[in-house]
Amino acid sequence: GGRDIKSATKSGSSKAAAPAAQKAEKPRSGSAKLSYKQKYALETLPKEIEAATAEIGKLEARLADPDFYGKEPKAFADTAAKLDALREKRSALEEEWLELEMLREEMEGS
Repeated sequence: GGRDIKSATKSGSSKAAAPAAQKAEKPRSGSAKLSYKQKYALETLPKEIEAATAEIGKLEARLADPDFYGKEPKAFADTAAKLDALREKRSALEEEWLELEMLREEMEGS
């Protein structure tokens, strides 16, 4: 008889302790500091965006050559595909930077 009560009490108290531990951890995740990874991304993303923009400019200049398609249609198609992929990558980098910058400003404001 007594054994069942003790085991029920022990399991009940451990279940109650688990949610309390989870609640205690939540404020830490919402701390007012950027993580190292986020800070690093904020520092490096502008350089990556700049490099992608420069490469896009080179590819656009190459595609603007009126003789390029006539001389090398396969290379033209490859360059156009690379340009599209690079534009998407730059857009994703810009979005990531903007989100991190907004987060940083929000944290500095609070």
